[in-house]
Amino acid sequence: MDSIIPDDLIERAYQGKSTKEDTLLLLEVPPFELFRFADELRTLAVGDEVTYVVNRNINFTSRCVGTCGFCAFRDNKGYTLSLEEILAKVRVAAEAKATEVCIQGGLLPEVGLDFYLDIVESIKAEFPEMHIHSFSPMEVYHASHISGIPVKEALFRLKKSGLDTMPGTAAEILSDRVREIICPSKLKTAEWIDVVTQAHAAGIPTTATMMYGHVETPEERIEHMLIIREIQKETGGITEFVPLPFMPYNNPIGEKMIREGRYATPGLEDLKVYALSRILFHRHVDNIQASWVKLGKKLAQFALHCGVNDLGGTLMEESISKSAGANHGEMISVEELEWMIHGAGRVPKERTTLYRGIHELASGNPGKVPRFGASQ
Repeated sequence: MDSIIPDDLIERAYQGKSTKEDTLLLLEVPPFELFRFADELRTLAVGDEVTYVVNRNINFTSRCVGTCGFCAFRDNKGYTLSLEEILAKVRVAAEAKATEVCIQGGLLPEVGLDFYLDIVESIKAEFPEMHIHSFSPMEVYHASHISGIPVKEALFRLKKSGLDTMPGTAAEILSDRVREIICPSKLKTAEWIDVVTQAHAAGIPTTATMMYGHVETPEERIEHMLIIREIQKETGGITEFVPLPFMPYNNPIGEKMIREGRYATPGLEDLKVYALSRILFHRHVDNIQASWVKLGKKLAQFALHCGVNDLGGTLMEESISKSAGANHGEMISVEELEWMIHGAGRVPKERTTLYRGIHELASGNPGKVPRFGASQ
């Protein structure tokens, strides 16, 4: 069947040159035509394998000096884990054959870089093979300012201590108009870009995220993705793109939306975001990840036919989305993840954080890793 998508738009997508205008036009395409095209590009980019990582989330504190209006996790009378408590959680992860720990937390007052270095060094001392995927750009920015050192130096010291990769969170929407509404005290768009690009320059790959479905416009979503694409063209340091639907419960931004009669994004809109991500990032960021925690397992499974090729991690202890109203669970077994993938007609494959296969890692095969400083 002939496509109703214009030929010149299709050709630009194949070349990795989709424009903002192309993407706005694609929003008007019938959804299943959009999904079909995104799925075709997914096949070209990564084939039929769907990846996942065995990992554990560790949120070391719920205390935070931030004022983000979308956060339901912050509790200034809450907890802060000791270093031994963090290590105990890493031990449980290691026993469960996790290859990655993802460590993030609130912004503690008067806590500088040494706090983060101690976490990384202690984990590497006991578990040298454990991949540490930790500390958002906001956490690094905050720690460097508390310590009175440049971000570049903070990243160098984190890398030297054993930080392997960083989550590209705290991005929300890379628009200062939006950030002024939802997170006015958080780092600005240019500051987020600076931390991420400096991380790549220091040899620390990152993911990239987009939290959508609150006060942003469709144009701002597209502009956000184009910013990410430009970073990737410059550095090659982004391993995956993760669209994150906003959870509108138990937080001020969400409460205002609900009073106005707006709730979480409809599933069809979520799937369109994933499809547009695949199209915009074709030839630049190969891996598009769906969050089963936020979407739910069945919608995440369907997303595998809309451009998605990764289902994230087993998590073991997801708490941030749960506090904002996600009710799809805090962990998932490898067996259930693989059942979901098989059920979608795809081939499951366990990966490492850098998208190497587990067996490739064991045999010393380097697999595919980000090419820093190179345009992809």
